[in-house]
Formats: sequence, structure tokens, C-alpha cells
Amino acid sequence: MKTFSLSLPSDDVFQMLEALDSRADSYEYTARHLAGLTDADDAFCVPEECSSTEEAAAIAKHFRDVAASIRGQIERQ
Repeated sequence: MKTFSLSLPSDDVFQMLEALDSRADSYEYTARHLAGLTDADDAFCVPEECSSTEEAAAIAKHFRDVAASIRGQIERQ
């Protein structure tokens, strides 16, 4: 797999992290929704298009993993 090194202003990096966290939250909600486990805190959420709880959970995990990788790189600088 090809990797990239990017140089971005910190504000942009933190915006990217916020977006990744938001997407992960959305897919985690979708997994709960598909499993019938939503609660009152989820009242304003809209599920993403997924075919299964496993697919939604895998997508959420991917977003979390990318964000964790970026945070790890920040900490090492």
C-alpha cells in the first residue's frame, strides 16, 4: 500500500480528526440502529446506508483507526 506524508496547518489536521470522529459516530449509530439498540440520545441521528451491523461496525472501526493513526503521529512530533 502506498503511503503519503502530508504537511498541513494544525487547524486543518484537527478539522480532519473531527470529521473522522463524526463519521465513526455516524456508523456506530448505524450499527446500533440495525441491531435495534438505539436509545433516546440517538433521536436526531440518521442511519448510514449499510447492509448489516457488521458492515457499519467495520466502517466505524476504520474511521477510528485512521484517526488514531493521525493522533499517534501528532504525539510523536
